[in-house]
Amino acid sequence: MDPLSVILQRFSMNTDVFFTGNLCGISNFNREPNKGHLHLLQSGEITIIDEQGVSHLIDEPTVMFFPTQHAHRVIASKDNPPKLVCANIVYSENTANPIADALPRLLCFKLSENEALMKTAQWLFEEAFNEDSGRLPMINSLTDIFIIYVLRHVIDNNIMQHGLLAGLAHPQLSKVLLAIHDAPERQWGLEDMAALALMSRSKFADVFKRTVGQSPGDYIIDWRIIIAKGLLQQNKPVSIVANAVGYENGSALARVFRKKLGISPKQWLEDTL
Repeated sequence: MDPLSVILQRFSMNTDVFFTGNLCGISNFNREPNKGHLHLLQSGEITIIDEQGVSHLIDEPTVMFFPTQHAHRVIASKDNPPKLVCANIVYSENTANPIADALPRLLCFKLSENEALMKTAQWLFEEAFNEDSGRLPMINSLTDIFIIYVLRHVIDNNIMQHGLLAGLAHPQLSKVLLAIHDAPERQWGLEDMAALALMSRSKFADVFKRTVGQSPGDYIIDWRIIIAKGLLQQNKPVSIVANAVGYENGSALARVFRKKLGISPKQWLEDTL
């Protein structure tokens, strides 16, 4: 299985379309936990102002994707009224989503840049702006598919120069990341990972850190913590969670939690409830 599929299976990115049609006036979007936003412009003109006050004028078919909670305003043009689809991106986990966290605050690119994106958007627009039976589940499903095409576009075009998605785009590092994601409980040594990447240990460590943004060892620890959080929220015993992510017992997992987060697994779980 490819690395992106492994992550998408573990961490959901579901869409909830809440607006379709002609937009008027100013729409404000506030920060909401575990939620991002997608705006897909078919025609017309809008201006997006992000929480830093940076303005983006959009006047052709474009996707605007805020992967994580990010306050912004969408201003519709009076002279060239926009027609668009807007959706919430909902993360079911009450914890970090590694895909969303690997992306910039705003991804914005023209639909004409990618044929698959354009075709999916056209199908989505057709369903969104008509009243056929089964319309709502159809447009939500198509928006889910559209998001995957967005992620493919980011990976295939090396849009991210650092971070998880940059690692997934790297032909050698992606093999290592896939193996780590698939078996977080394995005792990964630098030599094992370098062999998978067909590199020397020193070269692998250097390339990994420059591309992903942290050392292989730190990445493994962070990935294990992400998985552990999800298992804890499923009410799994700490000892079972520890074994599932490569630690001998609950005490070992607790030491990692305290080092990285400053609290124990049980305290972290209590804070999320």
